[in-house]
Amino acid sequence: MEIQLVVLLPLAVVWLAAGWLADRLPRAEYARGLRRQAGRVLALTATGLVLTATVLVVGLPSGGSSPADRAAAGLGLAVVPTLAVAACTVRRVRRVRAGAGAFAAAPATPAPHGLRAAAAHPLVGLPVQLTGLAILPALAAALAPDALTGADATGPAITVGALGVVAIGVRHALRHNRLVERATPPARTASARTAGALHV
Repeated sequence: MEIQLVVLLPLAVVWLAAGWLADRLPRAEYARGLRRQAGRVLALTATGLVLTATVLVVGLPSGGSSPADRAAAGLGLAVVPTLAVAACTVRRVRRVRAGAGAFAAAPATPAPHGLRAAAAHPLVGLPVQLTGLAILPALAAALAPDALTGADATGPAITVGALGVVAIGVRHALRHNRLVERATPPARTASARTAGALHV
């Protein structure tokens, strides 16, 4: 196994694990569990950011023609979602962790819907998951270079990837909106009080 593949494999594992945990973050029922899981997401994303930056800065893509070099060059797909993780996701997960810490004194304190809605924001899970998915083509090119060199496979792969990105984004948006609705106090309570006062 070549050295580039040895680097890409743990990189993909770290980002995919971070994406899986970030996706489960809004499912935490208790504040203590939400805080603990947010800490794990932060640790994995920080590890992924450091590893990705190291790979790109050190110059893993050396411009050669070997399968491993082509796989390393494929890391360019992960640059944009990685920047989104560094700029948006880390800050939002820190806020969720800090907010959950305020309620985590008692083990059985339920996680507030507002914090769960913040954890379900598309900018929390989506960039992390896209980074993990963007590394998979580079990893696949290193494992099976002959299977991805044909032009016939490029079009369907791009289509499937684009549809997957849209589906993941829509799922995050719908879940975020659902939790925001739960966190928003019902407006009819105030209107009912006003109507009752006028009736008297």
